Amino acid sequence: MSYRILIADDHPLMRAALCQAVADSLPGSETMQASDFSTVETALAHDDAVDCVLLDLHMPGMNGLIGLMLLRNEHPAIPVIVVSAMEDAATIRRAMQYGASGFVPKSAPVDRLGAAIRAVIEGQIWQPDTDEADTAEDVDVADRIAGLTPQQLRVLAGIAEGKLNKQIAYEMGVVETTVKAHVTVILRRLGVVSRTQAAILAGRLALHATEVETAGS
Repeated sequence: MSYRILIADDHPLMRAALCQAVADSLPGSETMQASDFSTVETALAHDDAVDCVLLDLHMPGMNGLIGLMLLRNEHPAIPVIVVSAMEDAATIRRAMQYGASGFVPKSAPVDRLGAAIRAVIEGQIWQPDTDEADTAEDVDVADRIAGLTPQQLRVLAGIAEGKLNKQIAYEMGVVETTVKAHVTVILRRLGVVSRTQAAILAGRLALHATEVETAGS
């Protein structure tokens, strides 16, 4: 059976390798490519026939797990498999908490990627075995953030990056008062009283380049 797969990674060589892996393990499947999060959103907004997204967490515009949550909120019918160089149990656990249907390390064999895609499209969950269990705090944070709307998640991403309300408003194409209203709701739902506290909480969802380099070393 052939599938339509969107491959999202900012490294051309990795996208090429993933395209080849899909071609080898799922003959006849069609691949699309995106090098940043905005391209992913544009592609999905104009194409509802995508069967699965292979998503790198460290990509321009992603803001780590916030980008993953945005995709799941806006396109709940399209499963997302995280394909990452970060293979630690905490990253895997968080990715699954925030909506991924599968997690495949970039070091995994080609046949494992194909098996993961087939399983996820059929409605199954695919992830490496980990010995770590979700902490009560992790579950609580996941539940609180999961209640935010896509627009509120975008505002939270801006807060995490240290942007002012006027900057966030400009990038979202809304007036500043709208952003202020979102901030008020975000603080209340996250159970914090300041932007700084919200930024710290959101920072737990961000995956930084130094972490990727460490994981890949």
